[in-house]
Amino acid sequence: MDQSHAPILDTLAAYHRLGRYGFTPPGHRQGRGADPRVQAVLGDALRWDVLAAPGLDDRLARGGYLRDAETLIAEAVGAEHAFFSTCGSSLSVKAAMLAVAGGDGGLILGRDSHKSIVAGLVFSGVEPHWIAPCWDADRHFSHPPSPDQVRDAWERHPEASGALIVSPSPYGTCADLAAIAGICHERGKPLIVDEAWGAHLPFHPDLPTWAMDAGADVCVVSVHKMGAGFEQGSVFHVQGDLIDRARLKLCADLLMTTSPNVLLYAALDGWRRQMVQHGRGLLDAALAHADRARSALGELPGVTVMEKELLGMQASHDLDRMQVLLDVSDTGATGYEIADWMREHRRIDLGLSDHRRILATFSTADDRSSTEALIDGLTAWCEQLKDPVPHHIRLPDPGELQLESVLRPRDAFFGPCESVPIEHAPGRIAAEQVTPYPPGIPVIVPGERIDAAVVDYLRTGVEAGMNVPDPADSTLKTLRVVA
Repeated sequence: MDQSHAPILDTLAAYHRLGRYGFTPPGHRQGRGADPRVQAVLGDALRWDVLAAPGLDDRLARGGYLRDAETLIAEAVGAEHAFFSTCGSSLSVKAAMLAVAGGDGGLILGRDSHKSIVAGLVFSGVEPHWIAPCWDADRHFSHPPSPDQVRDAWERHPEASGALIVSPSPYGTCADLAAIAGICHERGKPLIVDEAWGAHLPFHPDLPTWAMDAGADVCVVSVHKMGAGFEQGSVFHVQGDLIDRARLKLCADLLMTTSPNVLLYAALDGWRRQMVQHGRGLLDAALAHADRARSALGELPGVTVMEKELLGMQASHDLDRMQVLLDVSDTGATGYEIADWMREHRRIDLGLSDHRRILATFSTADDRSSTEALIDGLTAWCEQLKDPVPHHIRLPDPGELQLESVLRPRDAFFGPCESVPIEHAPGRIAAEQVTPYPPGIPVIVPGERIDAAVVDYLRTGVEAGMNVPDPADSTLKTLRVVA
């Protein structure tokens, strides 16, 4: 196909060039009916917000603009088929889970899975067969599951319908997907990869191997994370004969909005064309800026740029070097404190911070100016640091974080429950998930038996600045447990 063509983007431009008008949603009629105060902020975004059909396409979608755009992106990255989603990879991964294991059998899952996967377990009733992450106890850091762990899980749960691995992790660490896919395929079972942080991977040889090239059967990517799409823009790619594509589409339709935002489709379409035509050069520059930041920030006192520590036999298989991960524990400060200082004093937001790390995610939008602003800001933070107040976060041992699964997440979530003071929660079975965010990996999953170490970690973490938005009581004074 002609990769210089962007069917959705071009058709959206033609909509206004032809003077089309619809007595249909959206009611603001391309901004005409919007409050001027809304127009002053949103501007042309309202003008391009049109109905998918009838609007961008006719009532029967005979123009095939969405179909063509999906075919183009599949061809661009070497997948056999692709689906667009305007509800983020949170929807896409749930659709893949339902398509593979919505009947029975369960899924083999890394326990480092994102909260959206746990939500998929609650929604579907699928039985999780958890794989414990590879833990670096000294740094309190988890790595993606290894091939040996996946093989062992299949031996323990041969009835599972498939496996689901998150790679890259939110920290940029990557699993050995080729080996894991081979282990799954030996059993005739599919591998789903939540590659939400890997939309850019197909477009540069110095980046980790993307999931389709590694043999995955379904790969979910969030273009808004590492690409140039709007928030919520997601694509899932499919290949091979282990996935029923008609069922996958039906599962996506169960979850998808019936009013998709055409702006999101258009941005996905335009980003694909940009990456095909210019992606190699854009990523060359972005990687160079990330390397510049990595080199300069590694000179700051008390700051360690994590790279070699993330790779090895007992760690991750590969690393996305667009993610610059800094361990700041030797400064005595927490990542939460640094993130707050950078926002207040330098107007710079960091996407991820935890009790001892901060993460700067680079993209093709970054340049010398943004890179130097990051370096200057963190240098200024180091210079003003006097005597940091020590934090008192109780960090559990890896074994204490591996909670016992007692009930299926769905049964625990929807069953009779009660709220108890958090100090009374140890020994009880969780009825809600509890997730420090970011990165969005649950510490407690519905159906797990809560222990005292995890309660201490969460309670002291919140006191030190941890963000835990999931529980019904976000202050964590109480937790919902199975009655």
